[in-house]
Amino acid sequence: MSIDIANFTPGWSLTGGLAIGTAVAVLVLFNGRIAGISGILGGLVSALFGSQRSDTGWRVAFLAGLVAAPVLAHLLGESVVLDIGAGWGQLLVAGFLVGLGTRYAGGCTSGHGVCGISRGSLRSVVATATFMVAGFLTVFVYRHVLGG
Repeated sequence: MSIDIANFTPGWSLTGGLAIGTAVAVLVLFNGRIAGISGILGGLVSALFGSQRSDTGWRVAFLAGLVAAPVLAHLLGESVVLDIGAGWGQLLVAGFLVGLGTRYAGGCTSGHGVCGISRGSLRSVVATATFMVAGFLTVFVYRHVLGG
């Protein structure tokens, strides 16, 4: 393994990590909510198509911030390159499987990995370890078994 020095950005990585940590802390301290993206999106969909619409504002704002961040980076002169090596069919299947997995795991990587582990949740440690092992195995099988 080697580090691509041309794309090595520890300063930006640290800044991004601090921003994520701050956003997570602010959300839990001021709103009492965990910043798990699947839960935020799922709650928004439920609120929009259900009877309770009282907490849609913060959910929309949070998700809008996720979309606005790369737009802002681009406006500030950063190169934002979106290169996804998959077609729409693969993306839809992958999205469905991720959504299914988050339901079984009771949350997503952001909810368990960032928020749950920081709160000392054993369930989140196990879920995050499971996510990581599944990812490692998927890459291994794809690259070394299937020859991708």
